[in-house]
Amino acid sequence: MSNPIRIVIIEDNLLFRGGLKYLLNFSNDFECAGDFGTAREGLKFIRSDPPDVVLMDIDLPEMNGIECTRLIKENAKTDNVHVIMITIMEDEYKVLEAILAGATGYLLKNASPESIMDAIRQVCSGGSPMSPSIARKVFGLMKLNYAAPEEKIVLNKRETEVLEGLVAGLTYKMIGEKYFIAVDTVRNYIRTIYEKLQVHSRSEAVVKAIKYRLL
Repeated sequence: MSNPIRIVIIEDNLLFRGGLKYLLNFSNDFECAGDFGTAREGLKFIRSDPPDVVLMDIDLPEMNGIECTRLIKENAKTDNVHVIMITIMEDEYKVLEAILAGATGYLLKNASPESIMDAIRQVCSGGSPMSPSIARKVFGLMKLNYAAPEEKIVLNKRETEVLEGLVAGLTYKMIGEKYFIAVDTVRNYIRTIYEKLQVHSRSEAVVKAIKYRLL
């Protein structure tokens, strides 16, 4: 008999987390290696004892699930850990941001227990499971193709570098360290980039950068 799939749950809703833990431990195929209410607690455990899969909420205290996913995938020791986002958020930009951060799957919290267990098996077999409504939104983003903007968007060299940092998932601090500029300066560049792209968030900026081939 093969070893059970080891899973860590990072979810601040105690009731939902408890339900997931019970679901996993009820099956011989899975083992809940740990469950945590914050990303920082979960990240510390994952780095010391990497599981096979992480079930990750997005809206977490202190550090959100997308940033936690990015830190998991940046660490060589935990890069092969599969992260499945399991959240109430259906926003297509959040989906894209999660994928860019390294998430392997994206499920909604109203997914059936069977769907959650099947998704875990899928990621361990090379798949990328998504709730049907999420998959439709992702395909909707893909239909944007690489359209040309109605007005030419012109970014200077530093703005382009900062945008590259955003697309790569770097934090403001990491962008500043990479280009030897202060965090406040990074914020100013990002404010200018948002104005030029006519967007209001990192994920929207990433989508437009891809859509208009700005990099």
